[in-house]
Amino acid sequence: QVQLVESGGGLVQAGGSLRLSCAASGRTFSSYAMGWFRQAPGKERDFVAAISWSGGATYYADSVKGRFTISRHNAQNTVYLEMNSLKPEDTAVYYCAARLGATYKVSRYEYHYWGQGTQVTVSS
Repeated sequence: QVQLVESGGGLVQAGGSLRLSCAASGRTFSSYAMGWFRQAPGKERDFVAAISWSGGATYYADSVKGRFTISRHNAQNTVYLEMNSLKPEDTAVYYCAARLGATYKVSRYEYHYWGQGTQVTVSS
């Protein structure tokens, strides 16, 4: 089992940057592909980015491609989401998720473990 704790959210002006972190418990972090999702008020939880268990493969939603970067440090049991050129429409609660296996998935239903979320608010 994996427990996930996100941090790094906050309030930022449009055009600014934030880096989210997700710390995972357990000694098998490298066995999990990881993803970031976000959920705005009244909307569904949407895929943002994902990374394979080795970190060798990544995938992004079109809405964040070129602005966000997902990475992981397996020795530190941490996955990151670097967010640049933030827009008001990026405002949401951001969730970290883990799925057992090498490959990432886009569907939230493919992920087995979730963090509690961290709020990101981008002001215009």
